[in-house]
Amino acid sequence: MRFYDVPRAACLSLAVAMLAAAPATAKTISVSATTPDANEKLQEALILAEPGDVVQLGAGTWKLTDGLSLDVANVTLRGAGAGLDGSILDFSGQQGAGEGLLVTSDDVFLTDFAVLNTKGDGIKSKGADRIVYHQVRVEWTAGPKETNGAYGIYPVESTDVLIDSVFVRGASDAGIYVGQSKNIIVRDSTAIENVAGIEIENSYDADVHDNIATKNTGGILVFDLPSLPMQGGHNVRVFDNDVRDNSTPNFAPKGNIVASVPAGTGVLVMANRNVEIFDNLFDQNGTSNISIVGYRYAYTDAKYQPLPRAIVVRDNQHGRAGFAPAFPGGAEMAKAMGGSIPPILWDGTGDAVVNEDVGVMSLNLPDLKMPQSAAKPSRVDLKGTAPAALPGVTLPAAMEAKVQ
Repeated sequence: MRFYDVPRAACLSLAVAMLAAAPATAKTISVSATTPDANEKLQEALILAEPGDVVQLGAGTWKLTDGLSLDVANVTLRGAGAGLDGSILDFSGQQGAGEGLLVTSDDVFLTDFAVLNTKGDGIKSKGADRIVYHQVRVEWTAGPKETNGAYGIYPVESTDVLIDSVFVRGASDAGIYVGQSKNIIVRDSTAIENVAGIEIENSYDADVHDNIATKNTGGILVFDLPSLPMQGGHNVRVFDNDVRDNSTPNFAPKGNIVASVPAGTGVLVMANRNVEIFDNLFDQNGTSNISIVGYRYAYTDAKYQPLPRAIVVRDNQHGRAGFAPAFPGGAEMAKAMGGSIPPILWDGTGDAVVNEDVGVMSLNLPDLKMPQSAAKPSRVDLKGTAPAALPGVTLPAAMEAKVQ
């Protein structure tokens, strides 16, 4: 994991600027979990908070029956600070089917609390720019189930998103999902026993690094889908992650796009462009460590581009993979190749540069009308000149300062 040092002079100037910008009346609103009407009191605090305020959750387990919402800008929601177990928002008795917490305002900082067993998504933010999720846990405690909420951490339609040191378990779609957003960092987080551990969808400029994705159906997904307001996902870097043993059977509800992800998938790139996958550790992913595919479903969106383009794979460490490929015909392919297929799987469409000391299996699927490397599945190395390296994502200094 990495540490991010900010020069002392910069910290001082930033602190002065933040103090100057904060309202003179900024205050801390404390709410106790033991109050008989804790659900109402907490929602009231989120409604009455003003820019600059901190809503401080008391220690303990909150038994909540209704979802919460926040639409005030520049508010901090902070737990009691005892790791991720100091303040636990337990929605096991939730009456509606919505998310546990919905944020629709800018410059919000969520830190040091847990959200359990929501009927819908755990924490969703929509149109919330410069949002920070820090040291937050979202979990469905009964294990992987189709009836679990779809998303754990779920920012969408936002610019400047930081997800730092979160833990998500049990989402029936994606544990950490960022969709239709720009300028994103997901780091130092753990996704376990979700269908998709981490997913970047229809988004621009994202760094996904120093995370652990394990025991999901698929570890890390980079998708671009049709018929969404924001399309053409690109410039995504996936690096320095530990992606291993993603073997959980797919438990997504039928009809969801992730319901088609084969168990045992490490990283899956579909119909995206300018994606770099490097310096990751892969091991014990039964289908593949890395899969690169086109979008193979019916669509009516004339502007949609279904092909993966400019995908670069380099300098990863590959452990055991391909020993239990969970796609049609995969088991027969593995048997024919001595017990496993190569750790990198490519459907044969689009373009990719793979500079690794491991094999690549091309499925040579012809239906997306792209040139094929061979007439039947084979081991190939896709060497070539890689495009220029993508620049790293930089977030506003005030966002980084919140997690120091």
